[in-house]
Amino acid sequence: MTKRRRISSGAPWEDLVGYSRLVRIGPHVWVAGTTALGADGSLVGNEDAYAQTRQVLANLERALQAAGSSLDDVVRTRIFVRDISDWEAIGRAHGEVFGEIRPATTLVEVSRLIESQMLVEIEADAYVID
Repeated sequence: MTKRRRISSGAPWEDLVGYSRLVRIGPHVWVAGTTALGADGSLVGNEDAYAQTRQVLANLERALQAAGSSLDDVVRTRIFVRDISDWEAIGRAHGEVFGEIRPATTLVEVSRLIESQMLVEIEADAYVID
């Protein structure tokens, strides 16, 4: 039986909602919706969609590395944006990180994220070939 491995980010919502930042079972890795919180728990990037996206992607990378994975293993991302007019800035940041990897990606506008100052949230799925 393959063991379930869970990684926590320490975000205040994890215990309340009952979820993990990342779950890995065998070669499969799922990263929950990730936002632009910095190490100190404060939002990075204020009202700058590009800066927030870069922080989100750095947070995703750290979670993947903690599970023995990497950005190169990502096969799908889902991008949730508060304002679809920010798509180019968000897309540019995503492309800078995933331009050669090219995961399947969806970008959708949502009415709100968990905190009103958050502009973008990204989920990722990865498959690790050892």
